[in-house]
Amino acid sequence: MNSTSTVLWEPGRATAPATRQDQLGVAELGFVAGGRAAPAGVPDPELVEQAKRRSFTAKYKAEILAKADACTRPGEVGELLRREGLYTSHLTYWRKQRTDGALKELGKPRGRKPVDRRDQEIAQLQRKLERSEAELAKMKRVVEIQGNVSALLEEMLGTESAQRSTER
Repeated sequence: MNSTSTVLWEPGRATAPATRQDQLGVAELGFVAGGRAAPAGVPDPELVEQAKRRSFTAKYKAEILAKADACTRPGEVGELLRREGLYTSHLTYWRKQRTDGALKELGKPRGRKPVDRRDQEIAQLQRKLERSEAELAKMKRVVEIQGNVSALLEEMLGTESAQRSTER
């Protein structure tokens, strides 16, 4: 056994232990499709790096359902599915969506509805009005307090001057 391969063995296993080299896939062994050896560092073009989920538009679904509903001869639906690369489960699910009315909604953008510019401006002006009213109430209170302080000072000064004039 060479030092680069690791032995994979389980206790109680009756067969000979397998090496890591025995369990490698075709792409990991350095072969590409057709049995040719791949140059080092070149990925196999037939292997997909990361699978991507297919998505279908509402328009495409409606077209396929219309074509499937128009099929009359035996095997015609299967031919359509093979040509489009679809499964019967797609048709079943899409028909259910159609009866529920979901296909109409699929073409519309998702998420929150955009706020109308006027509504946004009205909300902004209302916030500004509330802040202004709060500030005005503070100012009225300050003026009231200043008036009270002024009256109190006049009263105090008036009594002091009256006392001084009586003392003389």
